[in-house]
Amino acid sequence: MVEKREAEMIFDYADTESIENYKLMSQTIIPRPIAWVVTEDDGVVNVAPFSYFTGLSSNPPTMIVSVGHKSDGTPKDTLANIRKTGKCTICMVKPEHLEWMHFSSKEMAHGASEAERFDIPVKRLVDGFPPMVEGSPVAFFCELYQEIELKGSKTIPLIVEIKHQFVDDACITDKERLTIEFEPVARVGKSYALLGEEIVPPKIP
Repeated sequence: MVEKREAEMIFDYADTESIENYKLMSQTIIPRPIAWVVTEDDGVVNVAPFSYFTGLSSNPPTMIVSVGHKSDGTPKDTLANIRKTGKCTICMVKPEHLEWMHFSSKEMAHGASEAERFDIPVKRLVDGFPPMVEGSPVAFFCELYQEIELKGSKTIPLIVEIKHQFVDDACITDKERLTIEFEPVARVGKSYALLGEEIVPPKIP
């Protein structure tokens, strides 16, 4: 139900459909960083982007990424692979990789590899974890920490714990202070966006 007031629209989530909730949330909780999640199953490398993703805690070092199901109702390969192996590698997306990232969102049959289908180069960096997308500015090598059940939801939030992190040397502008700068790709509604101009925080009086 939409309650209309002068210059106001109040959406009651108890009365809206899940697709309407998604439209409202995805276009107003913005920008959202894109998690380019790499998983494996019997040597097949799966690469898929997810924008319901954010950092959760630094102790333990955790992030949360929500993974849905395929159009036929079966778990997406990312979810199935993480459940099976307990591992994933999350890569941040730089502008040069936007086309690869977007192509990798295509639904494919289980056993098919987006890395092979779209010629997305990957490289092994940390033993025991899936490879990272080559050229990514930042990659997190993670283990499944907890799967969260949301009643009635086809989207499964996964809390993953960061075990190792890669940062491209070119992104570290001050090694002593560990200052890291790079230009990530974010999701805004149905479109993608770059962060653009950074604003220096004003001094608190």
